[in-house]
Amino acid sequence: MRTASLAVLIAVTASPAVVSAQSWEKPKTFKASEVLTPEEKKGPHHTVGDKVPTEGFYLAFELHTDFGDLKPVGLDLLRKRVKETQALEALNEVSKTGVFLDAAGRSLEATGKGIVNVAKDPEGTIKGIGTGLKRFGHNLGRKSKRAVEDATDDESKEEKSTAEKTENVANSVLGVNKSARTWAQKLQVDPYSRNPILQKALIAVAKIDAAGGIATKVVVPIPTVVSTTSTVGSLVWGKDPEALRKANEAGLATLGVSQEVTAGFFGNDEFTLTEQTRFVAALTAVKAKGLADYVDAARGAQTPREALFFVESAEMLKRQHGQASVSVVLTDSRAMVAVSGGGAVALLPLDYLAWTEPVAQSAAEIAERAKKELGAKGLQMQLTGQASARARKELQGLGWALQEKASGGGPRGQ
Repeated sequence: MRTASLAVLIAVTASPAVVSAQSWEKPKTFKASEVLTPEEKKGPHHTVGDKVPTEGFYLAFELHTDFGDLKPVGLDLLRKRVKETQALEALNEVSKTGVFLDAAGRSLEATGKGIVNVAKDPEGTIKGIGTGLKRFGHNLGRKSKRAVEDATDDESKEEKSTAEKTENVANSVLGVNKSARTWAQKLQVDPYSRNPILQKALIAVAKIDAAGGIATKVVVPIPTVVSTTSTVGSLVWGKDPEALRKANEAGLATLGVSQEVTAGFFGNDEFTLTEQTRFVAALTAVKAKGLADYVDAARGAQTPREALFFVESAEMLKRQHGQASVSVVLTDSRAMVAVSGGGAVALLPLDYLAWTEPVAQSAAEIAERAKKELGAKGLQMQLTGQASARARKELQGLGWALQEKASGGGPRGQ
């Protein structure tokens, strides 16, 4: 696709939203009570730090659990980590029972702490997890536009912290065998989660279960919580990694994705195997024109947070398709923009949208392209989170009808 024409650039620069800007909004810090329910903020085995700054489009949390500290970036990840903490506590209690202790050769009995406490990092080095994963800048436009965003990243791929490297190792499929996946299913968690505490616990319990076969003999009391993993659970829990990879490759083939793009997408370790499966499952449920190009955009993800943005965008598209058939999506775009019900809808899984210069430029450019390239008569923007009061006003001035907290996500406060 060609780069933006001079006419489009002039239109963006001259738009009322940009011209009227006396100053751009600065990053906002929320209180945890403004963005979380009381149960999310504090539970029997976790607490969330009171200050919640924004990192790009996402809320950055400090999560303290009985098993270690984590730094999830994004409301979606915070909720996932809280659920994983509940599952870890349930596993910890089950591991103190007689059946489990017999299978472990009663080696855990002397500690009285349970398998999760034994498996966790005794030095607390996991406190730094997430430090290098926060950046996902403000570029929602063309997939080729990365220069400005890359220049603002404060950590290059060569300078990733030790904590991030630890997290990437934890995300490896190595050690996630059939037994580990069986226990992940019992716990209703993602077997390929980047949570290093969960990964260590799953691998530890799998080693014990390999000899004792105890998975069928114990009941793990897990609260019923619908998670994104459950939508592809039968796949990630039931198939070995190689079989799952082949199934995903076959799915992309039905969308007309080239072998080069397919190889690049599955070779990008910013995606977990579960996230790749979610992404493919969502897109193949829609099969609209232009989706092969969106896979190409996704293969360029440079951080786990950015990779998850593409996954959740695809899942928003699937939900939108269920409400009003999607016929085509905008190509050469990192934002998911689709023609649905006669108009164009931009589907953005973001926690908080402030009015910044890159956001203003992206919003104007996407609006212009949706009208010219997709023939859209109306424009709607869906956010899983919310926009600032100023962003709402400026987006309206650009012709966007804004729907916030789509799919029930996002902060509750202003």
